[in-house]
Order: sequence, then structure tokens, then C-alpha cells
Amino acid sequence: MKISILTGILTACYCCLQAQTTTSADWLISNKGYNTTINENNKEITISNGLISRSFRTSPNVICTDYRNLSNGDQLLRAVKPEARLVIDGQAYQVGGAVGQRQQAYLLPAWLDNLSANTDFQFVKYEVQPLKPALQWKSRSWMPPVKSPAGKDLVFHYRSPVPSLKGILVKVHYEVMDGIPLLCKWLEVENNSGQPKQLDQVVNEILATPEEESAVVGSVQKMQVPHNIYIESNYAFNNAMKANLSDQTTHWKADSAYTSQVNYDLQTPCLLEVYPEVPVGINLAAGEHFTSIRTYELLLDSYDRERNGLAKRRMYRTIAPWTLQNPAFMHLVSSDPQKVRDIIDQCAATGYEGVILSFGSGLNMEDTSAANIEKFKALADYAHSKKILLGGYSLFSSRKISDEDDVISPLTGKPGGAFFGNAPCLGSKWGLSYLAKLRYFFDATGFDIFENDGPYPGDVCASTTHPGHTGLKDSQWKQMQLQKGLYHWLNERGVYINAPDWYFLDGTNKIALGYREVNFSLPREEQLILNRQNIFDGTWEKTPAMGWGFVPLSEYHGGGAAATIEPLKDHLDVYRQLMMQYYGAGIQACYRGPRLYDTDSTKAMVKQVLNWYKQYREILNADIIHLRRPDGRDWDGIMHVSATLPQKAFVLLYNPTTQAITRNIDLPMYYTGAEKEIKIREKDGPLKKYQLDRQYTAHIKITIPAAGYTWLVAE
Repeated sequence: MKISILTGILTACYCCLQAQTTTSADWLISNKGYNTTINENNKEITISNGLISRSFRTSPNVICTDYRNLSNGDQLLRAVKPEARLVIDGQAYQVGGAVGQRQQAYLLPAWLDNLSANTDFQFVKYEVQPLKPALQWKSRSWMPPVKSPAGKDLVFHYRSPVPSLKGILVKVHYEVMDGIPLLCKWLEVENNSGQPKQLDQVVNEILATPEEESAVVGSVQKMQVPHNIYIESNYAFNNAMKANLSDQTTHWKADSAYTSQVNYDLQTPCLLEVYPEVPVGINLAAGEHFTSIRTYELLLDSYDRERNGLAKRRMYRTIAPWTLQNPAFMHLVSSDPQKVRDIIDQCAATGYEGVILSFGSGLNMEDTSAANIEKFKALADYAHSKKILLGGYSLFSSRKISDEDDVISPLTGKPGGAFFGNAPCLGSKWGLSYLAKLRYFFDATGFDIFENDGPYPGDVCASTTHPGHTGLKDSQWKQMQLQKGLYHWLNERGVYINAPDWYFLDGTNKIALGYREVNFSLPREEQLILNRQNIFDGTWEKTPAMGWGFVPLSEYHGGGAAATIEPLKDHLDVYRQLMMQYYGAGIQACYRGPRLYDTDSTKAMVKQVLNWYKQYREILNADIIHLRRPDGRDWDGIMHVSATLPQKAFVLLYNPTTQAITRNIDLPMYYTGAEKEIKIREKDGPLKKYQLDRQYTAHIKITIPAAGYTWLVAE
């Protein structure tokens, strides 16, 4: 059995593996046996799954005493801090934790008995619960087999002796899932005081970590933060289409209590705090219950980009399994009933599984008139009779509604100044009506797919007349909850959601792969290479199913005949290669136009590619190893890998040059689980046996046709 590694696998360079000192399996190849346990020994409690371990003392208060990555022994804790912090009625209160640790560079167990408890919120009891799914999600579309994450939830209860906090109960949750070095932390606040409380801010993680680097001078903005912990919360937006750029809650700060650090100005970024950038700012009524954001802490054992990307992708597969749904769909540019029926028939004839009525099609989900509902219900019924999903596009932000309903700038007191300039407030009368109309439309028509352009992008609103929030302070939190509420509602009814913002952890299924829209006005030949670059760059942190690409069958952003595929019969080679490189990556593209085929030969080609994709669908939806980025000068390629499927790897190799090329290519097979040898065939050819070197690499010699591609299967 392969052993897990100490510093990661440098797959891009195919460098040597460095073995861990234990003999446990690498969890990215086989995660069986890493089951979560909670052990209590006197006043010590440890939650662990063999990959991650977090330990606490419960006296004199709850104190986190140890936080380790068991794969490589990394200690993530250098000092005791509170377990959370609440700001109530303008006053900050610590939850758990202790004071008295003089040396903050490291923590010795012998010091713990001399610490004094923080007195704001003190430990009452703890309980252990089974994991509960974040969403009661359903699926109507294709996805690989998945299991709900198993594990345990360790919950600490706190109350306060402070008179003004009497009746406030705080619960802090630590969820650890089986088979992955991941911890989810979140908290609940119950106001049983009999009086309303202003909950200004909630900090649900405070962690004093070892520093990533020691710099004598430098600021917290310029120095490296710890590489061995990745933080992601379900509070992300801003249209960046990347997790780290959409993040609103992760804050690496200087720790002024750490006076022995190397940095002379005590500016080393080694104090992690997790909280919304814009404070919560809500009024918590008597008897009301508050649930914080959910923060996922993934412990990384490597500096290697590919390995860390695989770990993040495994995280999404575990905590957001709905993102693995991946129906094959096209974008129709019309809502004319006959054209919709025609494209449904084309989808059924070729193997496509869904139709999205695209922007500009004429679909208006905000029209709840009987005639509109009847029209689209009939079309949905027809699609379902052909076993085809039907959905459509709706724009929320990036539009002006009215001075009464738009976001009010806190700087001017007038509409404007939003992320997209003018934009509606989701808490306005119009915004609340928009949400209600969408729910009604989906209930009444039976639509299966929702493409939500411009979802709530984080705008704050200074209006005091909008019914969905009271004022500026709570405007972001309240609007965020409204947007999440819609996605939860749809997700739990099996509606598939495309949204160009990072709402994955609250129910969306797919986001843009990452592309520049005006590039689709460039010549077709340039689009081939640019799209492969987008695929290569957009799959480091996303699984194939999490991203969509774009294929303009008809003209899009200009470019004329040189940029478009129509007439389809005249550009079959480019049409086929665009389909092959997207489906070969496991990525659904938005094939946007009036039809999928125009002749029998076009129909045969489309059907052949869809059949090929479905033949290898599970391995093509497996994670990607990045072989060589497209540069137009030489070969480029990607490789899907799986240690559990019959096909252990699927390789796509492309030649952008005008001459056939023969190359010796190294295929890193570590994550296939193969140890000594592997069998590889080109297309439908015979299997050939390849010996793996000490870096688990297969060395192959392959010829790639001019301006073409080939593919390999490993078993």
C-alpha cells in the first residue's frame, strides 16, 4: 500500500516523493479507515479522524491546546486564544479561552494549569452529535455515486456570569468528517434574556498559528501567511469566480501579544480571525436564534499546487456533493414554443440532457401571469416527456429598478455606487417580490434549471424603508440570507443552479470556468487554444463539474463569420474539437445558438461525441492533473485520475501546430493508485504495459496529429 507523504508530490516537476514516518495510506488515494472519534480523558477532549486532531481542556474554561495535521505532524497552534468572540450592544465578549500564557511563540502542556479563564462566556457542558447535512439537497441530473459525509460534531455550550448577558446561550460546533483533514467550525447564539440584543459582530474562529516566515521588517500585508491551512466559509461573493478572491471572512492579523516574534514591529501575520468583513449588525429579538457562517478549515501537507488543489477539490466533493451534478446542456437563444420543442427534440436525438433558455431568449420568470406560466409549463412538460431538463436565465443585479427599490449609497444617501453601479436591493419591496415570483415560477412550471446572473454581489444599502432590512448595519447580512434562502429552496427541490458567484456552499452547482467574454468574438482557431488555457487554469481548485465554458454557435460579442460555428455543417472540425476538449475535460460548455445540428452529418458528429463522453463519463468527471499548459508552440494536455474507477487515468493531448509531432511524455500516475506498472491504450487500440519509475511516472512516446488531438486510457 502506498504511504502518505510528508511534503507533497511535486507532480508538475515529477519530483521524488518523500514518505511520511507513519505507514498510513495517502488519504487522496484511499481514505478508508480514517473515521472520526471523540475521546475524553479527565478534563481533556480530543476530536480526531487520524488525519486531523484538535484537543481541548474544559478547565478552567474551554481551551484549545493542540491542533495538528496528523499526516505530517504539523502543529497549527502556538498560543491559547478565545474560541470565539461576540460583539453585543457595542461591547466585545470572549467565548472560552484563558489568559496567562506569557510566551506566545509556543505552548507547553505544563503551562496549562497556571492559566486563568476568560470570564465573559464560560463552559457549561459539551455534547456529541452525528453530522447533519448542511442542505437536504436533491438531484434530477447525472452525477457520480456519492455518499453523505460521515463524522462527528463536538458542541461546547457556554453561558456568561455578566449580568447584561444573562440568558444568552452560545454553542460552538466543531465538525470533523471521516476521511479528510477537514474541520468545520460554526456557532449558535440563543437570546433567552427576555430583551432584544444588538448582535454587532460574530468572530467564529480565533487561532494563533506559527508564522510562515520570519521577517525582521515588513508588514502584515506583504508577508506570507501559513500555507498549511486553507480557510473557506459560506460567505463569499463579488463576481471574481474564484474562492480566494470571493472570500469575505478570512483575516490574517498581527498578534501584538506575541512579543518574541522576529518582526520588530510585531506585524507577522500569524493570528487568524474569521468573521464577515461587513459586520453582522442585526437586532436579535428576545427568543430569537442566530446561526453563524460555517468555516471550513482544510489542513494541507504540501507546498505542491497540484496536491493542494486535489485536496480542495476533495473538500468540495465531500461538503458540497451537489456540485458533482453535471448534466449536458445547451443554451437556446429563443423562447418561441416551436423552437423550444425543436431543440428539445434535438437534445433527445443526440444525447444532450438539458436546455437553458438563454439571456436574450425572451424568457421572463418575473412574469407570473397565467398565460406565461401556462406557456412554460407546457414546454417543461414536453421536455420531461423526452427526459430533458428545461431551465432558464434571470438577471438580478446589474439593472436599475427604481429610486425606491435600488441600493442606497451610504456616502450619498441616493441610488448608485453599488458593485454594478445601479442595482436593486434584495431587501426592497421589489427584491422580496422578485424572490417570491421566482419561487412561484419554479413551483408552477416544473422548471429544472436556474441560471441566475448577477446574484447578490455584497452591496450594502443605507435605506431605512426597505422591509427586508432595518438599515445600513444589517443590510449585507440580511440580503445575503435572502439570496442563500432562494438557493437553499431551489437546491432542496432538485433545481440545478448556475450562478457566476461563489455560492457553492449554499447550494449552487456551477460557476463560470473563468473566461473573457469578448474573446468569443475572436477567430475560431484562436478560441480553441484560449478555451484550453481556460480549462487548464480553471481546474486547479474546481472539479470539472463545478465550471462551465462557452461555445458561441451563433455570433456573440461580434466577430462575424470568422468567430462563429454557424453554419455548423461548414465548421465540423472546429465544432468537434471544441466539444472534445470541453467534454474531454469533463466540463459542460454553454453551446449558445438556435440549434445543435443543421444536417445529418452534423447530427451524427454531435451524437458521436456525446456517446464518447458518456462512455467515459465517470473518469472524465474525475479530478484533473495538469500536464502542460497550452502555449500554441508545442503539445498541451491534461489527465483525469482515479484510484477507484476501472479506468485509472484518461489523458487528453493536443497539438496546436500545423505538423504532426512525436513526443516523449511523462504521465504522473501516483494518484491512480498504481505502484509498479500500468496498462495504457491509445483511443480504442490495444493495451500496452508500462513500468512506473520510482516517482510513479509512466514514460510514453506518442504522435499527435497536426492541429489535432489524441486520447489515452490507463487501466
